Amino acid sequence: MLGLAICGAAASAAWAQPWPGRPVNLIVPFPAGGTTDVLARALGQELAKSLGQPVIVENRPGAGATLGADYVAKAKPDGYTLLMGAVHHTIATSVYRKLGYDFQKDLAPVTTVAVVPNVLVVNPQVPARSVQELLALARAQPGKYTYGSNGAGTGQHLIGAQFESMGHVQLLHVPYKGSGPLTTDLLGGQIAMSFDTVTPVLPHIKAGKLRALAVTTARRSVALPDVPTMDEAGLKGFDMGTWFGVLVPRATPADVVARLNADMVRIIQSPSFQKKMAEIGADPVGNTPQQMAEQIRDDTERFARLVKDAGVSLE
Repeated sequence: MLGLAICGAAASAAWAQPWPGRPVNLIVPFPAGGTTDVLARALGQELAKSLGQPVIVENRPGAGATLGADYVAKAKPDGYTLLMGAVHHTIATSVYRKLGYDFQKDLAPVTTVAVVPNVLVVNPQVPARSVQELLALARAQPGKYTYGSNGAGTGQHLIGAQFESMGHVQLLHVPYKGSGPLTTDLLGGQIAMSFDTVTPVLPHIKAGKLRALAVTTARRSVALPDVPTMDEAGLKGFDMGTWFGVLVPRATPADVVARLNADMVRIIQSPSFQKKMAEIGADPVGNTPQQMAEQIRDDTERFARLVKDAGVSLE
């Protein structure tokens, strides 16, 4: 009886152990090297110091970032499995006919980490130095020019579809599993262009290996102040960017979510983190779970309309 009592007391003590009592996993639904991965590692490094536990960044790419989201949505809601989500997940809700999770119901937002502008870049072999020159080339040879994305149904895919619609051109979409392999093929000339976020292509733009024609947001990028917006380039009203934020399984304890939010917001608003974000062309945010939830709801509705208009649909 005494042995059972001791075992029971030990089990209760282990159960009552304050969070976090072990390493935390931060799931990135894309391969290493892309913006999602870069942001996750920058945040994870600082969060580990705050939590006093290692934050392990784990890449689980595939299916337009939905595999990683599905994994986290079905994980134990104990605060040890986090998702570095992105705008792509609000698009996937409308693009994929069958998802094993509901992004708004099965995942709970913690905070938006940053917003990163997307940029239209072309391989230097493409003889276009402006959006209008590129549109003229594409109109002359429908279906010849290719653009890559981080996967079917991602933000880059939808931006490309919007570019086709507003520019009255026909391009060939080539989906990848992430920015790493996409950028490699873009540099090698296997594809003509991309609408990726600024972060993975910025060094290559500065080195002259890629040519930036326009950013896709309403405002110019602080990292590329001389590059016009799509609106300035002639596609009036074009305004699409990419946000990235952390989410947890829906039933994660409220006190854990509150602790994560407080620590992350403090990190995001710190001068050192903001300096890192400026270097990669990202605008740091750091908002409340409620504000992020509103953002997710609004984007899901907005992109549902765009997906329908563009006719994008996947199994």
